[in-house]
Amino acid sequence: MSGALAGKVAFVTGGSRGIGAEIVRRLAREGADVAFTYVSASSREKARTVVQEVEAFGRRGLMIEADSASSEAVRQAVGEAAAWLGRLDILVNNAGVFPYGPFERVTAEELERTLAIHAGAAFVAAQEASSHLPEGGRIISIGTGLVDRATFPGIALYTMSKAALGGLTRALARELGPRGITVNLVHPGSIDTDMNPADGEGAASQVLRTALGRYLDPGDVAETVAHLAGPGGRSITGTAITVDAGTNA
Repeated sequence: MSGALAGKVAFVTGGSRGIGAEIVRRLAREGADVAFTYVSASSREKARTVVQEVEAFGRRGLMIEADSASSEAVRQAVGEAAAWLGRLDILVNNAGVFPYGPFERVTAEELERTLAIHAGAAFVAAQEASSHLPEGGRIISIGTGLVDRATFPGIALYTMSKAALGGLTRALARELGPRGITVNLVHPGSIDTDMNPADGEGAASQVLRTALGRYLDPGDVAETVAHLAGPGGRSITGTAITVDAGTNA
């Protein structure tokens, strides 16, 4: 067993596709056993594929069906991961949705679900994980570069819900710091995923807003997460790192 995360156990919410799946693969490549959630039966085959990829690195993988809109489901999933894998060292709050449209049309149900997935699930997962995390443990959340600059209309709910992660990150860094646990936030920019494909509508305008003139790959975010989770992140806490090809420069 080798790698910067050899012997570690990670738990990732929303790990069956996109950024989450790449984070799962990257942590496994660094030597970690990885448990992750997927939202429903429609994602089960993708989740199985990710488990197989984790196992191909010689690591243990565990897929858990859990809707991050349910606090109880998130709490149970964290506990199941720690019990099945024997410990927990790294929590990555990644599960997300992208509600889009005029804020006047946001329904009460959409508001409640989005806040539950982005803010509530991160809080509950951290709360449950904190009873398992040892000294040197890591909590990393995935936000969005849009909290710094809302570059187009229709994202009020999305931006507001992701902005909550900033306050949670700073507060938990203070609260868990005495235990040697770091807490950080990664803000991705335009990432080529099925939620925002590089060849999709509006992609060209997003590229124009970047300093590097290109979309990012999910691996760019996963690399930053792996750094924060590893030895190089031991003195980084209570902060946000933006990975956006210079959109917010």
